[in-house]
Amino acid sequence: MKKITLGAFEELVLLTTGVLQDNAYGVTIKLELEQQLNKKISLGALYAALQRLEEKGWVTSRVGGITEKQGGRRKQYYDITKEGIVALNDVRNMRNELFGRLPKTKIDWLKS
Repeated sequence: MKKITLGAFEELVLLTTGVLQDNAYGVTIKLELEQQLNKKISLGALYAALQRLEEKGWVTSRVGGITEKQGGRRKQYYDITKEGIVALNDVRNMRNELFGRLPKTKIDWLKS
């Protein structure tokens, strides 16, 4: 089995891309992440993560139509791939397995 290498920020970007579906482009992904994390995200870091995810085959990109709102520029939209969903599921399963192995005393800390 191929090892999944998905950093925490990449995981959040991938999840957000899937959540936003057809409206996933740089600014909307950035705004959603900032809202969820309650912190500022740099567009440079976001686009670097999207590029890594695309190189891994976990997202694809497509160019949208020209809009006046964008000053005549085209938006680049991102779509999560089937492989991206599989990667997220593998990471979730690994996390759940590790959480399941935490000693009960540590789990009790989470409740307090």
